[in-house]
Amino acid sequence: MVTISLCMIVKNEEAVLERCLNSVSDLVDEIVIVDTGSEDRTRDIARAFTQKLYELPWNDDFAAARNASFEKAEMEYCMWLDADDVILEKDRQRFREMKEKLSGKEDIVMLPYHTAFDEEGRPIFIYYRERLIKNSGKFRWEGEIHEAVTPSGTILYGEACVTHKKTKRGDPQRNLRILEKKKRSGQILSPRQKFYYGQELYFNERYEEAAAALEAFMKEAGGWIENKLEACKTLAACYRKQGREDQEAEALMKSLLLDVPRAEICCQIGEHFFNKGKYAQAAFWYETARTREMNVRTGGFVQTECYGYLPNIQLAVCYDRMGMYRLASECNERAGVFKPNSDAVAYNRVYFENKLNEKGENENDL
Repeated sequence: MVTISLCMIVKNEEAVLERCLNSVSDLVDEIVIVDTGSEDRTRDIARAFTQKLYELPWNDDFAAARNASFEKAEMEYCMWLDADDVILEKDRQRFREMKEKLSGKEDIVMLPYHTAFDEEGRPIFIYYRERLIKNSGKFRWEGEIHEAVTPSGTILYGEACVTHKKTKRGDPQRNLRILEKKKRSGQILSPRQKFYYGQELYFNERYEEAAAALEAFMKEAGGWIENKLEACKTLAACYRKQGREDQEAEALMKSLLLDVPRAEICCQIGEHFFNKGKYAQAAFWYETARTREMNVRTGGFVQTECYGYLPNIQLAVCYDRMGMYRLASECNERAGVFKPNSDAVAYNRVYFENKLNEKGENENDL
């Protein structure tokens, strides 16, 4: 069986670190923790799980900190987690089974990352991350923020999910400060960093600057297609915030030149037409969203609700606005398959029953 070093970077994580380590400590063979300046009980909690605790002054560089943690690892593979991540019980078993089957020839093991959830705890935002990395010295983290290891060699996709369970809101301006500091120093942002610079500007409601940054990123010869698809969505949102409806539509349509439409894009195009009161066109795109198959292995961000609940519940509203109540009711029931306890579905069910009773059995849904 292969051996694994869990490598973490932490700072002021006393609220969540023990929870994280309890969920993973018996699955790995070594724990390496690099503390970047905690002022709470983080280091005391870490010492209860490992003697390999190191201190590193924080220098606004997540990749450097992660590389420092990997350099202390002695096992065959390095695994990373954030302090507010956990491995749930069902995934702990999957992880054990995966570990037993690894041959040691794999360079990278990609695992699903669940980072957002609906009101009943179902994951609604997922993507694969490079989670286990061969400790060969070949792989390095890159990027001061949104750091990543570029997967290469023999890559395995596993099913043991890592669940992100955030308990507090972080500093919303931290990433933007780091990137702007880098820009002021005259350093060139990589295409990936240019993408995230635009994203961070958007998250901080600097929409005009975000649009300009994302427009520049889209013109880059380099850049990962998944980042460019996401940039189209964020660029459209920037334009919507500025009331630039034509540019919003253009940004969304530009995504269709990059790849076959994903359900996320279809739903956003549907929303664009819905907001303009063009319900037939909105319905077309929501119907298209229902035909798309979810592929979580592209590496892009996957919004699971766009592949089931969201297009159906929105179609119910579109067809209602068009007076097609029977069809609207059918779409509402389909939405209920994905969310049986949805308050919106329950409300709509009564609403459509009343509408159909008012119209009688001769309704003409064309």
